[in-house]
Amino acid sequence: MDTKQTIDTFLDFYRERGHLLVPDSGLLRPPGDPVLFTSSGMHPLTPYLEGEPHPLGRRLVGIQRCLRTTDLDEVGDPTHLTVFEMLGSWSLGDYGTTQTLRWGYELLRDGFGLTELYVTVLDGDEESLRTWQELGVPVEILGAEDNWWSNGPTGPCGPDSEIFVWTGDGPPVGTPSTNSRWVEIWNHVMMRNRRHPDGSLTLLDQSNVDTGMGLERIVSVRQGKRSVYDTDLFEPWRFLGDPLQIDHLRSSVVVIGEGVRPSNTGHGYVLRRLIRRVLTSQWRLDSGRTLSDLPDDPIDHTLHHFRLNGEVGLIRTVLGEEERKFRGLVQRGRPLVEKLRSRSGHGELTDQDLFYLHDTHGLPRELVLELLSS
Repeated sequence: MDTKQTIDTFLDFYRERGHLLVPDSGLLRPPGDPVLFTSSGMHPLTPYLEGEPHPLGRRLVGIQRCLRTTDLDEVGDPTHLTVFEMLGSWSLGDYGTTQTLRWGYELLRDGFGLTELYVTVLDGDEESLRTWQELGVPVEILGAEDNWWSNGPTGPCGPDSEIFVWTGDGPPVGTPSTNSRWVEIWNHVMMRNRRHPDGSLTLLDQSNVDTGMGLERIVSVRQGKRSVYDTDLFEPWRFLGDPLQIDHLRSSVVVIGEGVRPSNTGHGYVLRRLIRRVLTSQWRLDSGRTLSDLPDDPIDHTLHHFRLNGEVGLIRTVLGEEERKFRGLVQRGRPLVEKLRSRSGHGELTDQDLFYLHDTHGLPRELVLELLSS
């Protein structure tokens, strides 16, 4: 099952059950939103989860591209990405816990052919526990730190039930909290609460269901791959070899395609950080490598997959200009690093020195450490 078949299977399942397709709202959040980028499938639907009527009704399904800067340091492992897509389904005051879990199990079993499952539920969530037990799926009961979902410090939230699939060799062993080969692929949130700035909780005007399934993860499971980077979705990028470079370059293409340009603030700062992390990683291996060596195919594939209208030539121009600026910064930064090293008397830099080089001169910590070792 390739990526397109996976998407179609998910969307068709919910369409057959009365859900209407909501459009992808893009990565950039409108003015006034407390975050820069869409970070979850439910993010654009917040007003409707809080009770505002949705023009398409109470049952919705969709695929939403997302970006999470909080995962930057985890990128490169088999499951985390900076830019990813979330398959989602929503009940806005319509059906509840039992229905969403039963449908979820049906789709995984009959639509995707997955049987080696384990789920986690919040301690005290008796309806979720009872439903999974009736379906014959093993359950692990955990606390709120694991099974309470929110999109931020305030706003809609609630208990969730997370579904894991076995990815190890041989029969399943342990539980999701004890064995990392149980990989989470789907989260069903019973979004019936609102958290206030003082931390208190109240009930929303309507009880909702919000589910989110990471596209890249379910594709890797269905294709029997240990890493999302080994799926058909990343095939044009695999010549790079390094998952971090693949992720950051692909993410940069998407962000540029959304209209963002590198800068020192806001959306542009995130883009600049992504590009410069790629360059730092490349130059560790070969100082002569350049982004101009990047072929057109992975850029074009990414723009097409994410339904973006950007041109390959424009993407290359933005990447090339940022590389030129960063290379100049590195050339100017080397004597600054040497000066601080000589001043220290023992050739080492303190955390204060590293902060100064980053905050004042824009030299990232990992690049400075590389300059020290070269």
